[in-house]
Amino acid sequence: MRREFRLPDVGEGLTEAEIVRWHVQPGDEVKVNQIVVEIETAKSIVELPIPWDGVVSGLLADEGRTVEVGRPIIAVDTTEEPGEAGSAGQVKALADDLVPKPPAEGAVEPGAHGSPAPKEERQAVLVGYGVKTGATRRRPRKPAATTDGPPPEAAVTEAAVTGAPAAEAPATGAPAAEAPATGAPAAEAPAAPIPAAPVANPRRVEVAPVPVHEAPGPITVLAKPPVRKLAKDLGVDLTTVTGTGPQGSITRDDVHAAAAAAQAPQQAPEQAPAAPGQREERVPVKGVRKMMAQAMVASAYTAPHVTEFLQIDVTGTMEAVRRLRALPDFAEVKVSPLLLVAKAVLTAARRHPMINSSWDEQAQEIVVKHYVNLGIAAATPRGLVVPNIKDAHALSLPDLARSLAELTETARAGRTQPAEMAGGTITITNVGVFGVDTGTPIINPGEAAILAFGQVRDLPWVVDGELAVRKVTTLSLSFDHRIVDGELGSRFLRDVGDMLEDPLRIMAWS
Repeated sequence: MRREFRLPDVGEGLTEAEIVRWHVQPGDEVKVNQIVVEIETAKSIVELPIPWDGVVSGLLADEGRTVEVGRPIIAVDTTEEPGEAGSAGQVKALADDLVPKPPAEGAVEPGAHGSPAPKEERQAVLVGYGVKTGATRRRPRKPAATTDGPPPEAAVTEAAVTGAPAAEAPATGAPAAEAPATGAPAAEAPAAPIPAAPVANPRRVEVAPVPVHEAPGPITVLAKPPVRKLAKDLGVDLTTVTGTGPQGSITRDDVHAAAAAAQAPQQAPEQAPAAPGQREERVPVKGVRKMMAQAMVASAYTAPHVTEFLQIDVTGTMEAVRRLRALPDFAEVKVSPLLLVAKAVLTAARRHPMINSSWDEQAQEIVVKHYVNLGIAAATPRGLVVPNIKDAHALSLPDLARSLAELTETARAGRTQPAEMAGGTITITNVGVFGVDTGTPIINPGEAAILAFGQVRDLPWVVDGELAVRKVTTLSLSFDHRIVDGELGSRFLRDVGDMLEDPLRIMAWS
């Protein structure tokens, strides 16, 4: 039997995702829990398994397309026959659906004609809490009424029998059982006399409904929250948009079309279309890049940033890195100067706990963390991500080196999961790998500080009163001035610099 796999809620509170890459094609055989597709959410790349055995009969969403949660993305012909296992098989088929199906065109909502509305509950999904069924409710329609028994006035019977216009009959709301098959309103039907013989009871007549003009009320717009936010951002009035989605709901495409139509009159009519090889290109902001942009704007306009700079001699650090690489404990891991920078930050955070804290606006409290989830900013083709090493303060130096290598490799491959980016307490960004000396980094939301590590260069340096060529780098520390004042920020930065100038201090202060 044919089954459609619907895009599940991946447990991030998201409503849509982009199809990145299909691992299967129509005609391929699939097994339960086989990875069939990669999707990109606003946070990361997620692989989705298929919950059935069978043969792929169709891919319902192309690569690069953004799909809403609950929409079918792949169809599979399973080995189970429709009648197999009786009712138990039907129950299992229903349980296999990961998310509720979108209502069909013209579907009647439960409870609209007196039937009891189902209890609200969530459907099972691969991960997360699932999608709540019955989230959209409408006011039940009034049940239709018929005229039974003698009408209050004889004019009713007279109007029906003599062919008088139905508009003069009382609006009883009875169904137009005698209405023409063409669907034309009863008020416009030909006034042909109705023979009296077929009427068994001339005092009981079905009266065609007459439109009742009620006072205008608020216009109900069917649109999901992301669509409403998009309309707000684009300045589109949803009450003026005609929906093309299920039951007339408004989709993102409807909003974009309305926004384009609104902007069309503003364009100069003599403007020529862009020729091939245009000088500008528009890149859609979505996925990881969109989430990063929102986070950076929120941080820059919420936390008052202060940035301090410190240039230091790291000749001792570079020598320590060389010696660590020769040790058996580090034979299978990458040892770089970032390892000792991370260890210095962890040690300095223990000496100055307030640097490893966050601001709780609602409670008006500063939350000091006595653990360190060390974030490492990583540039990926899809944008900036900041995964963190959980409880990095408790790791040995070899374990910290392995964690850094795994974190960096996973981030560059685009496999960082949302849980790996949550809960960071302080961050390091290694801008030196791009050949720059320093920068003014923006604090990762929910943290109080971020340290930038610049490139290491050979520069003239005064050593014991004499000029020498040394390995020199520049550190910069951005901190939230609501939490960290100038003294604390300076002491923290100076401690990190001292440990990188003389790595022996890392052991002494740990």
